[in-house]
Amino acid sequence: MYRIGVDVGGTNTDGVLIDLTKTDDPLTRGVVASFKHETTVNVTDGIESAVRRVLADAGVDPRDGKVLSLTIGTTHFINAVVQSDARRLEKVAVIRLGAPYTKEVPSFVDFPDNLKLLMNGHTALIKGGLHIDGRAISEIDEAEVLAQATEIKAKGLKNVVIIGVFSPLDVSGDNEYKVRDILRKELGDVANIVCSRDVGQVGFLERENASILNASITSFAQHTIRGFERAMVRLGLTCPLYITQNDGTLTSAADAARLPIRTFSSGATNSMRGASHLAGIDLKKKDGTGKSMLVADVGGTTTDVGMLLPSGFPRQAAAFIEVFSMPDVNSIGLGGGSRVRVEGSKVLVGPDSVGHYVSTESIGLTRDAKVFGGSVLTATDIAARAGEKNIGDSTLVADITQDTVEKAQAVMKKLLEGVVDRMKTTPEDITLLLVGGGSVIAPNSLRGVKEIILPPYHSVANAVGAAIANVSGEIDTIEILQGKSLDATLERIKREAIEKAADAGADPETTRIAEINVLPVQYVTNQATRIIIKAIGELGAPQEGQFKAASPLTISDDQSPTPEDVFVEPLHEALAAAASAVEHIDYETYKPSVVDKIWDLSETDLFFIMEGCGILGTVRRGGSPYPTFLMCRQILRNGGSIKMVDHTSLADDALIARGALMGSPSVSNERMCGAEMLLMASDALAKYVGVKAFAATICDEIGGGNGMRSLLMAHYRNVPCLDGDLMGRAYPNLQQVLPCVYGRPNALTPLSLSDGDGNTLVLAATKTKYGPEYYMRHVTTLMGSSAAFCPAPLKVADTRDFGVPRTMSQAWWIGRAIAMCRQKNDLQSVPSEILKLQNGKCLFIGKIVGVSREVRAGFTWGEVKIARLQDDELEDSSGESGMEYGPDAHMIIPFQNENICAYVEKPDGSRSVAAIVPDLINVIDSQSGSHLGTQAYSYGLRVTVIVMAGSPLWNTEEGLTMGGPPAFGLDHPYVPVGEYITPKSVIEEYGS
Repeated sequence: MYRIGVDVGGTNTDGVLIDLTKTDDPLTRGVVASFKHETTVNVTDGIESAVRRVLADAGVDPRDGKVLSLTIGTTHFINAVVQSDARRLEKVAVIRLGAPYTKEVPSFVDFPDNLKLLMNGHTALIKGGLHIDGRAISEIDEAEVLAQATEIKAKGLKNVVIIGVFSPLDVSGDNEYKVRDILRKELGDVANIVCSRDVGQVGFLERENASILNASITSFAQHTIRGFERAMVRLGLTCPLYITQNDGTLTSAADAARLPIRTFSSGATNSMRGASHLAGIDLKKKDGTGKSMLVADVGGTTTDVGMLLPSGFPRQAAAFIEVFSMPDVNSIGLGGGSRVRVEGSKVLVGPDSVGHYVSTESIGLTRDAKVFGGSVLTATDIAARAGEKNIGDSTLVADITQDTVEKAQAVMKKLLEGVVDRMKTTPEDITLLLVGGGSVIAPNSLRGVKEIILPPYHSVANAVGAAIANVSGEIDTIEILQGKSLDATLERIKREAIEKAADAGADPETTRIAEINVLPVQYVTNQATRIIIKAIGELGAPQEGQFKAASPLTISDDQSPTPEDVFVEPLHEALAAAASAVEHIDYETYKPSVVDKIWDLSETDLFFIMEGCGILGTVRRGGSPYPTFLMCRQILRNGGSIKMVDHTSLADDALIARGALMGSPSVSNERMCGAEMLLMASDALAKYVGVKAFAATICDEIGGGNGMRSLLMAHYRNVPCLDGDLMGRAYPNLQQVLPCVYGRPNALTPLSLSDGDGNTLVLAATKTKYGPEYYMRHVTTLMGSSAAFCPAPLKVADTRDFGVPRTMSQAWWIGRAIAMCRQKNDLQSVPSEILKLQNGKCLFIGKIVGVSREVRAGFTWGEVKIARLQDDELEDSSGESGMEYGPDAHMIIPFQNENICAYVEKPDGSRSVAAIVPDLINVIDSQSGSHLGTQAYSYGLRVTVIVMAGSPLWNTEEGLTMGGPPAFGLDHPYVPVGEYITPKSVIEEYGS
């Protein structure tokens, strides 16, 4: 019995035929025929050629029933999105369930203009949705749904996305599926209706965007799958057709046509799975235990490196865990076609490649490389000159000097060692599986690698991965564990995952649990916990009638033109106009608009402030500033304005409104709440204290997501935002605002809280300064674990004397510095540019080699360990690391939601304090210049640790008690890193 695997890449289309009775043979792993050729313009033709060739080479008759399955991995669908292909992308109607939430961040809000023009057909927000604990926000109103169906039909749209707040937790399907059924009756079977819970997991905006992309490409996916099916008919194949998914498992052809987005990044996964199979890893560890190993797929232009887990599946990218599975792959510009340049005594390799010259790298390589008769010196030429056999004509590279060969090999070795180290999760040496047609350029040994395995048929590993792909069943849910047993809950979800895999076609005898993730939700008191469990099993033999019910596709009655035949020239012209309309801004010469001491914020200003709030947050307290940035940006795009003033423009006794969000960032990122919720809380408080008007708004903490929420309030209250805040940073508790630290009257109470859905309360007073945090944290949990809170208004004099003036300006200057460095491709200068703005120092440049964390009482505790980079790991080998510590020293940073201390640890285990709160200790991603929150700490990340001086109001007995070492249980003296510099006012600097 046989299985066929085909993988369509940008360069080559590979096909293999595997004999299932010979998969235990370590020499062939069941591969009886393989074929590689250049990818054709018409992808289906290339697939048909590959299948026909492997069947012929093996002498297998496709009509005798011995071929059990054809599995295809393709980049066809993602290419249509990347290329903004108007022939293949269609307009989409988006219906959100969850009113009143999410309306301040409309659908398509962060789409590029060209894709928005192509896809945005209709948007609406109606009742429905869930809270994090499963309670309904509001019940579905059928009349609202019917009204939407009428509008969608009138606009001639057939692709619809339904997305409900926390819909992935809707196990009963009462929300999205109910709306889907109503729409189906009105719109008919011609409509492609996508429910977001079928596409992704928790993370509203990400799940919605993925669902929109999926819906827009659905018709094209159906055309493509029909083309595959027609090819099977021409080949005489009667077996089921499968498509590989991003996580390395299979989906049926019908499901791939319904959810094509799950196939977008399957190529890298296929390579890793194929490498594991060809190397016989499953034969050595049948029980699924063992250690992780790396897979490097060396192609013509790039090398893709991923981590293969003991489960036999690739490690998933953390950035996508909120939405859907995507492999964690790191790519570098090194491949067989990489150009080699000799510049004096220096030799450079890549990142450009001869593959860019034509549509396929293989043609460019075999035409342009010297060993094939061309004139371009490439990495493949170096390999041929070094003695690799069976590569072109070796006499054509005989003139390459040995010095050039050795230096080029050293560069390639360093590039590979760097990407290997970034992908490792422990300091120990690791096994590397090497695959891909360009693997001849790789050295025989690498630092940090104990063994390099080059398996048989390594050049077609991706097609092998497609042929042997498993079936999975995944359950991703949030459970409220208060009063429940975690063990019993896990056992129940394990059973559900196994049943789901079996329903998808897995052989029950081989199905097992592959992954278990238990992720406590922060800032909640009801033990809300996200649990993700995946079961996998081998594909079972097709059963009679098993696939008929799942497949609505037909291959004979659809004679409509293919997407490539549709004339769309006017739309292409519109797309070109949209692309040319994108404004390029030189960040170095950009000047904000300040007139009469009033700063009128632009989108660029908002972007700078967002980046700066991330840095000043030190751990992204209050969540990421990005959603609030989108809300503010939308205000400007809708014709509104957001203004800012300095405290010198206001009377000392003028009242300032305050407001922020309290609760779990996981909830605020799903419900996407903003100004409306804040205004409800603010109005209730204003009524209670008898205030009819405010002079301005201010944020309690400049760091993280709350840093920009005063900008939202300012617009909707039609007042400016005050340039400053009440912390100068971010802290985890309400009582850690400076007016409360210094015992100012009404520093916190009366305090209002609102869930934005009609539930608002006012806390008049508490016995101690710790009361508001205790009571409001519990009420916030009852409100769905996210609520807006507005502490008592303050006079301008109090915000000036017991706050930190001009921190909005400080955020702007920091964000500007980061943006300028990015624009100049000078990311290594980010720390020094930031430290030109505030006294401090660069403490450490290195890579994370250890991290531990746990959630206790709603807060994240743990520590991160950072090792110094070796000289040959520095991108600029002539540069210094900026540290006075020895080469074997480590930096240890403990955190309790906040980076609270930075220790230098010597080889003998002794520690010394390098920095401590209330100074701001920041861990910056060396490769992007952005701040890293504790949730993003992971082994191998290149980071830079800086410390900045905190406000002098924290360097007093009162300040240190509430925000210094004693507040976090540390028995260390506080030694300031330097004298705090009052930030330079943007208003004064650019005022006319």
